[in-house]
Amino acid sequence: MASDKPLPFAYQFAAGAVAGVSEGIVLNIADSCDVNDHDSDVLSRPSADCALRYPLDVVKTRVQLQQGKGIGEEGYNGMMDCFRKIIKNEGASRLYRGITAPILMEAPKRATKFAANESWGKFYRNLFGIAKMDQKLSILTGASAGATEAFVVVPFELVKIRMQDRASAGKYTGLIDCVTKTVKNEGPLALYNGLESTLWRHILWNAGYFGCIFQAKSLLPTAVGKGQQMRNDLVAGSIGGTVGTMLNTPMDVVKSRIQNSPKIAGSVPKYNWAWPAVGTVMKEEGFSALYKGFLPKVLRLGPGGGILLVVFTGVTDFFRKFRADRGYPS
Repeated sequence: MASDKPLPFAYQFAAGAVAGVSEGIVLNIADSCDVNDHDSDVLSRPSADCALRYPLDVVKTRVQLQQGKGIGEEGYNGMMDCFRKIIKNEGASRLYRGITAPILMEAPKRATKFAANESWGKFYRNLFGIAKMDQKLSILTGASAGATEAFVVVPFELVKIRMQDRASAGKYTGLIDCVTKTVKNEGPLALYNGLESTLWRHILWNAGYFGCIFQAKSLLPTAVGKGQQMRNDLVAGSIGGTVGTMLNTPMDVVKSRIQNSPKIAGSVPKYNWAWPAVGTVMKEEGFSALYKGFLPKVLRLGPGGGILLVVFTGVTDFFRKFRADRGYPS
């Protein structure tokens, strides 16, 4: 991102992992300051992002899994109503059910995202004989990186969705139990249920994210110095994260429903393939149902996209200087 000359894959992968962990630390510090919590231990908790923002993900999933409008005490009318009813009916601890899966997923997910984007960029530039990235190529490389990333996250996402669902409260005691029972009852390939919808979700988000980053940075004032570079990266990444979320939320809704539908021999799930599922949701619940859970999702991924880009750019610049100082080939 910081240069047209990509680093070796191992450096890109490491930079992406650092960016993923750092996103959580930075947001944890911000939230800690908001509540005047200046615990000196805050920087030692790389999973703090999950601990602070995971309840938003639980709310998003609950709203997405709900078919039709929320009616009665167990129905959800929106984000705040969902928060209130989960705490009232199930206890605050339910907002953290299934948190182990995203904690384990965060570093490899972000590492794969950025390393694959850089690697696909190099591949496509060579393939098409293009010296520098343009917006079309940025969208293509982002989509390819999203497809690559999807293969890493599907099993984690499936476990997370099933642990978050209210109906599964008595089925699974934890992550290992969920994996064990899923494999035992549905077969090992069941861990990749929803792969197709996950592919579409990540293709759309990453295409929007990296495509918008390229366009936004070209429209922002030219950065002079590290401070302005960080500003541009933060703005461009936040715009990219927001647009990516707008593009992929319908696929996120159907992915949640597909992954929460267990495979039963001899029956066809109501939600099976991504695009037909989009049509089913829109037909039965209206177009707006495809954007269930959008608010908590964009609150996480909008600013998170900016922080990811700032840290990734900073770490890759550090690696380039490190290699140059030691005489490694560029």
